[in-house]
Amino acid sequence: MAIEHTFLPILLGDEMNAYGMARAFYESYGVKPLAVNHTNTAKIQQSDLLTFREVPRLHIEERFVVALQAIAEEFPGKKLLLLACDEFYVKKIVHHQEELSKFFIIPYVDATLADQLLTRESMYQLCAEYGFDFPAMHICTVNDYEQFNIPFEYPVVIKPMNMMKYATCIFPGKKKVYIAHDKEEKDAIFHAIYKESAYRDDLMIQQYIPGEDANMRVVNAYVGQDHEVKLLSVGNPILEEHSPDGIGRYVAIITAYDKALMDLVKVFLETIQFQGFATFDMKYDERDGQYKLLSIELHNELSNYYVTASGYNLMQYVADDFIRGSKQQLTYVQNKHLWTIVPNGVLFKYVLNEQLVMEAKSLIRQGFATDSIFNYKDMNAKRWLNVTLENLNFYRKYKKYFNNKGLSNS
Repeated sequence: MAIEHTFLPILLGDEMNAYGMARAFYESYGVKPLAVNHTNTAKIQQSDLLTFREVPRLHIEERFVVALQAIAEEFPGKKLLLLACDEFYVKKIVHHQEELSKFFIIPYVDATLADQLLTRESMYQLCAEYGFDFPAMHICTVNDYEQFNIPFEYPVVIKPMNMMKYATCIFPGKKKVYIAHDKEEKDAIFHAIYKESAYRDDLMIQQYIPGEDANMRVVNAYVGQDHEVKLLSVGNPILEEHSPDGIGRYVAIITAYDKALMDLVKVFLETIQFQGFATFDMKYDERDGQYKLLSIELHNELSNYYVTASGYNLMQYVADDFIRGSKQQLTYVQNKHLWTIVPNGVLFKYVLNEQLVMEAKSLIRQGFATDSIFNYKDMNAKRWLNVTLENLNFYRKYKKYFNNKGLSNS
């Protein structure tokens, strides 16, 4: 007999991110979320932990609220928890919060604060007041790119600001993130993006921080409705993806304890009256011994499952807070755990830091390791085949794209 739940998570956007969140909800409550997207990449359809639904044109402004209202009306009497799985849908939710709150529980800040945190210039200005360091950056537009001169030293990272629009562009040599080592490379990248594609939005140019993947840090936080931090976790990404379409995505993380960094994030989030999820991406700069803040995200990415795997279920925090009204105490995660989505053969070969390889092997032997995609409790025949093929594809991609030089700030 199926269990009837009083609430239902509705997950919008990136399907792979939705899978990690759905797994966490299912493990904590036995509830199967409804994952909704405007496209269907067939990545999670075979999962038994969720229900997937394609809603064409959901991303179109005039369709967004109407389509979600129609979904809400299908579940009368249920508390519907609306969560975004990518930045695009975070922005859509917060900008329509007044209308959507009639049908959904929405654990996000208001649009003003969300926009401030999701816009690089204003985010850096705000964070500088609280002691965060960050790499120099500049914004380039389609109107000034031909005359644009980099106001700081090479190499530089070049990244489209509107990833939603950029994702629809097709042109030779396309990458998610670029590194230019000199003016000639910078000019060639600008030309490819603005002359050979339909992309017309801004580009972010940022000073590159040297160092391997293991120099990255990710800080994950959950802040309650009372604007007090409930959970803080620091992850040390030991390997990132290096393919053009996936560059910068974490594929392996070991939890790390850094009280000073956690304290810095805690004070910042509580002072600005934040609520909900926050993900801080940083990179350690060996030149001055400082962590440089790269971005703050308000949505849960696939790698956020490393927190749940370490014993602190992120989705349980938001559901217990907004659905059950449970009181939660502050927790700094200290449990050592390895999270990964790549086969061990890829992990052991391409992690450059031998000490981290040894630590990863030790955690695997002790049973403190989790692959959030290769989930034995969610493995019907079709899903097993797809996951196996994806694992084999990781071997191919790393052999082709990994260059032993680490990865860019992303």
